[in-house]
Amino acid sequence: MRTITKDILEVPIKRITGEQSVELTDSVSVEEPLEIRISLGGDLAPSSAVEKAGCEVSQSKSIAVTMRTPGADQELAVGFLYTEGIISSVTQIAEIKKSGCNVVDVVLNSEMEIDPALLDRHSFIASSCGVCGKKCIEAVSARRTYTPSAPFPSIATEVVLSLPDKLREAQKAFGCTGGIHASGLFDMSGNLVMLREDVGRHNALDKLIGASANSGLLPLEKHIILVSGRASFELVQKAAHAGCTALAAVGAPSSLAVELAQASGMTLMGFVRGAGFNIYTGADAS
Repeated sequence: MRTITKDILEVPIKRITGEQSVELTDSVSVEEPLEIRISLGGDLAPSSAVEKAGCEVSQSKSIAVTMRTPGADQELAVGFLYTEGIISSVTQIAEIKKSGCNVVDVVLNSEMEIDPALLDRHSFIASSCGVCGKKCIEAVSARRTYTPSAPFPSIATEVVLSLPDKLREAQKAFGCTGGIHASGLFDMSGNLVMLREDVGRHNALDKLIGASANSGLLPLEKHIILVSGRASFELVQKAAHAGCTALAAVGAPSSLAVELAQASGMTLMGFVRGAGFNIYTGADAS
């Protein structure tokens, strides 16, 4: 195997076509674990919530290990912390740094109070929702930093239809491997603002939201997010946390994703491909 870039690897393959086989090489997307750790900065004693969670000032707490494509790791960490409700602003981060190849340490401001229930992976769902979809939606609404001032925006049909081609054209890694997800941020006129790729669709969106937070773009009330796969509950949840009111997906949404989008004031579109798309919640496309 040969490394082409930090996110693309060249591997030997045997290509079968009918009864013929040929020895070739193929480019694949790199997938490696990333551990996200948090700690409190300064000399103040930890809050009671942190003490209960076993997170001390002098040591970091591992809160997630995710399989991701290397690159934009700090943005991924910021986006993850934001969409999991652990932080509500990048100003709550005192320092963020890479520790080795696959670890990101995030030092939070010492005065922060941290809910210990949020310090376990997927705890946003597990701790708040149990097995009830209605409680999941209520939990998202309770923890959202932004409430849309103009919910369910209407977006021109030609703008929506133009998004997949613009996303695909900007996907450098997908062009090489054909095996990576993307999340794109567009303005309401359909201009691409930024794009992030990752083998994990949730990671791609976390990277995008982290980059948006670092750039001071939150809330994303005047933007459209396009995801390259389906629209799951978790993707709608992450978009809602970022203040997004327009989410489009190349694939289909789930039932709970539709319910959450409706409750969040979000225009949700699916099967955005070719000459058409479906509107599941929000104003009709103009």
